[in-house]
Amino acid sequence: MRILVTGGAGFVGSHLSRELIKLGHNVVVVDNFYTGSKQNLEDLRGNGNLEVIRHDITFPFYVEVDAVMNLACPASPIHYQKHPVQTTKTSVLGAINMLGLAKRLNIPILQASTSEVYGDPQVTPQVETYFGNVNPIGVRSCYDEGKRVAETLFFDYARQYDLDIKIARIFNTYGPYMQFNDGRVVSNFIVQALSNKNITIYGDGSQTRSFCYVTDLVAGLIKLLLTDKKITGPINLGNPVEHTISQLADKIIELTNSNSRIIYQDLPEDDPKQRKPDIKAANKILEWKPETDLDSGLNLTIPDFATRLNLLNNG
Repeated sequence: MRILVTGGAGFVGSHLSRELIKLGHNVVVVDNFYTGSKQNLEDLRGNGNLEVIRHDITFPFYVEVDAVMNLACPASPIHYQKHPVQTTKTSVLGAINMLGLAKRLNIPILQASTSEVYGDPQVTPQVETYFGNVNPIGVRSCYDEGKRVAETLFFDYARQYDLDIKIARIFNTYGPYMQFNDGRVVSNFIVQALSNKNITIYGDGSQTRSFCYVTDLVAGLIKLLLTDKKITGPINLGNPVEHTISQLADKIIELTNSNSRIIYQDLPEDDPKQRKPDIKAANKILEWKPETDLDSGLNLTIPDFATRLNLLNNG
């Protein structure tokens, strides 16, 4: 297949593009490089199965492909809160443009949605039928509500035009190629620990997250894209094993043999207290479950950060 991956130079998008090529597909990466980087695809330079195009999907885009995987959107609070209007436009106008492309070509389209559609959940684990508890006017709303509207658009296109849609709700994901300054807890802690700086926990550290290693997530995304047309989702993709933020900090200090101390600061506005996916649907429909435990995943992630930090620090 010839597959369009929007946001394909980003953290998850680059891993997805790499795996699709490994499986024998041709990949067209479209990215405006706001948070993505060509360096994430450097090992694929010269690969005849990859085409990279600089483009912002808030503007129409025309290409001949067999499927679309729409991952374009800043996913870290630091980036989407810095440019909230553009974030909402990417989620909403980007979805409209990509859905229009898929409709014209009559091809399947997958939307990378997010666990943030559940907001600060009052139900745990979060199951796909839960409508969520989202603040529509908070500092995180550009991302949360943008992704919710994108899901609405996808289902409206499916109902009105019989479009083959797939929606994946992605939970906390980590691995190589994460940005140093993306504000996500895994990258923050690893960078601070490797630099022997204080590790900053926001809140008291009792809030929980469920961390999925990126290659496990990518396997789930590809399985969802290739399922039968009648399977639309939304389907949760994530690791259901829950960890407190304090446990994560202690684990990273141990694995990096760091001298860092833990300090505490106030919890940001609307930061969810709990994240834990119910993945029964993914187990049953996709025969998918994550294979990588947190220790194994961190041991694959930390060396990548260490290598890139050394290159950065040594010029």
